[in-house]
Amino acid sequence: MLKPLLVCALLVVASLAHAELMLFGGKGHDVFLGCVDCSPYSSNSICNESGQYGSEYRDTIWNAYREYGSEYRDTSPWNPYTSSKNVPILVNKKGDFFGYFTINEFRSDAVNFANSLKKMFENANGDLPVVRNLLCDALH
Repeated sequence: MLKPLLVCALLVVASLAHAELMLFGGKGHDVFLGCVDCSPYSSNSICNESGQYGSEYRDTIWNAYREYGSEYRDTSPWNPYTSSKNVPILVNKKGDFFGYFTINEFRSDAVNFANSLKKMFENANGDLPVVRNLLCDALH
């Protein structure tokens, strides 16, 4: 049930965005964190484990010990309580804003699939490589 809901939510966003949904973080949202819906083989993909943005060993959303991956940092999508404006944002190439990429489903400005993302995180017991695989399997 989780996978179809997430896929539907992302397809709606992607169709509105004309594809290539990207994550940006940092105080001015000027730090590129990867492409969400591009090919998993792309070097920019958050799904490419060997790439810069899909690796759990670099400063990505998949590294639990770094700024964008630690569930204890206010800059992380995996912090269920953050209301920070420094959480990564989801935008398209034109810069259209689709929400904060977060598992905090109570934020009115969160992506429309925050609840599905939170369920993936919980089902994976916070293991980010497992979350990456669940999300990327749902996307592709």
